[in-house]
Amino acid sequence: MTTSAAEAMPLATGSAEAPSTRYDVALLDLDGVVYIGPDAVPGVPAALAAARRDGMRLGYVTNNASRTPEEVAAHLTELGVAASAEEVITSSQAAATVVADLLGPGGRVLPVGGPGVAAALTAAGLTVVDSAEERPDAVVQGYGKDVGWTQIAEAVVAVRNGARHVATNTDLTIPSPRGPLPGNGAMVAVVQGVTGMAPLVTGKPDPAMHAECVRRTGARRPIVVGDRLDTDIEGARRAEADSLLVLTGVTDPALLLAAEPDRRPDLIAPDAAGVLVPHPAVEATGDSWNCGSWTVRSTHGGAVLELSCVGDQPAAGDGLDGLRALCVAHWTAHPDDAAAPQVHGVDEPAVDALTAWKLLGHERA
Repeated sequence: MTTSAAEAMPLATGSAEAPSTRYDVALLDLDGVVYIGPDAVPGVPAALAAARRDGMRLGYVTNNASRTPEEVAAHLTELGVAASAEEVITSSQAAATVVADLLGPGGRVLPVGGPGVAAALTAAGLTVVDSAEERPDAVVQGYGKDVGWTQIAEAVVAVRNGARHVATNTDLTIPSPRGPLPGNGAMVAVVQGVTGMAPLVTGKPDPAMHAECVRRTGARRPIVVGDRLDTDIEGARRAEADSLLVLTGVTDPALLLAAEPDRRPDLIAPDAAGVLVPHPAVEATGDSWNCGSWTVRSTHGGAVLELSCVGDQPAAGDGLDGLRALCVAHWTAHPDDAAAPQVHGVDEPAVDALTAWKLLGHERA
């Protein structure tokens, strides 16, 4: 039985109305979506202000556990993004909620990471300890730029002595103006490697993080806006929430096209301003897929995709219609696997687009 585009991938149906009017809350990742390093992504502060005017509420969600919600809100405000501490949801808060449920009030916990980890544990009614010698019941490990050998060693000793190892997230990298840098997952792997004990992970993509977001924002129909397939998009899929992938962070078109089935977004946009505009549908015609001025023809059983421009304005809209058609064509042919396709450009606009996206399957003669 042939699988239709709409059945295979919600991206095919697009969104006839702007997400800012269709969803009540945008759950926005921060690193790579709202800001990169110390700077806001260009145009995003104004776009988020416009989304608020459309009636959309905003939740700022981060797997980065190093800072408190107050610090994050202050940083966002400095960047021109209106934010209160109540609108910030961190992976430290999700971890603290999970650990408080496990241990009960007053449970003893050793924090490893930035100040945000200890602050969230204290706010959840847990007792924060400073060393393994105080016999903690759990270790909560989150990102902190100053985390070093001493904290890692205390975590190892505590876990070996029976403490439950809880990781706020296992992101291997964090984005920076200099490129990806080691994230919390790299440090968590050290503790796991030495102790041989797998941690309980509470941040994205674990549903505990989404539950924390919904609890704190009161969202009824949220959309997750993120830049990472393995945390933001997979987390949304696991929580049965819709998702919008932006290309300002770690995911590029090549990674998107080769996404595993549980990491395929519902919508894509160049940046978070994508919440303000409708998203075009991808229509199937025989063995071809059409979106805007672009057509993708699937050949050789879906192993080869041929992109061509069928209109006079290949760059109309946000410039991603060709990529939308490529994704739907490929994902429809491969609903259960992440096989990488060979992509060809039939005409000059297609070759130029594929070159920009680093998807070109062959050189133009």
